[in-house]
Amino acid sequence: MPVSRRSLAATSALPLVLVVTLAACTSEGPREAAPAPDEVATPAPEWNTSPDSVAAIGDSITRAFDACSLLSDCPEASWVTGTDTAVSSLAQQLLGEATAERSWNLAATGARVADLPAQAAEAVRHEPELVTVLIGANDACADDVASMTSPAEFRAALTEAFGVIREELPETGIYVSSVPDLMRLWEEGSESFMARTVWQMANICPSMLSEASDAGVSAGERRAEVRARVQEYNTVLEDVCAADVLCRYDGGAVFDFRFTSSHLSDWDWFHPSREGQSELAALAYEQITTDQPVEPAAPRVD
Repeated sequence: MPVSRRSLAATSALPLVLVVTLAACTSEGPREAAPAPDEVATPAPEWNTSPDSVAAIGDSITRAFDACSLLSDCPEASWVTGTDTAVSSLAQQLLGEATAERSWNLAATGARVADLPAQAAEAVRHEPELVTVLIGANDACADDVASMTSPAEFRAALTEAFGVIREELPETGIYVSSVPDLMRLWEEGSESFMARTVWQMANICPSMLSEASDAGVSAGERRAEVRARVQEYNTVLEDVCAADVLCRYDGGAVFDFRFTSSHLSDWDWFHPSREGQSELAALAYEQITTDQPVEPAAPRVD
């Protein structure tokens, strides 16, 4: 019997209807898009244990003031950038013969933390792989206790300086030294007539060192207040550094270092001598060249 075209069309459409109907019955609804593969996490930047260039910012300690001669900077003896082999500066240990070409001492005698942002701006122009910071002694060494830089002001200026560095040099390491213990200076020199005379005549760190032979209660309280302010500065240094993944604080190593008169300038009994500069360099080198920050040793007992 011949099949009509209409019947043939209906018969041909039947499998298609069946497939569609079956799909509708068994479907669980529209499939969700496959989840995108997890984004690859960006690895945290790693501390560079062998930077090939160094810029130093800070105060007269980094300028090695009075390390070589009276009332003058001696950058060749600086703990960071010095070329004097007797000091074995940080740059000498890191850079060797390239010290003079690949290190820059931008610290300034008399500088306070308020001067640090401008120094940082100068440092970034050299594009160093490491910036060292040692600041705070002059902020505590005011004419009197009331004139010392407040911790809040200290934090604001330090944070600004870090921001200047990070804006231009996101991968540069920052090494932060603690402020030395100024009470230790008084303890080392107060028994020396020469030291007391120099401190008084040159008006060196009057908040701590004026009337150095005064053992009275008031003088003791004044010195303790200065020491407490230095410790507050060190807390700020540690805090600001901890917020930066490429910053290392020395853990209070410089503050805790039990320096003696041999580590102090023969000219003023205040700034580090060549031997003192060498100790600063050794402390920094140990911290900078290890994969993990070195825990400071317990203070030495003389």
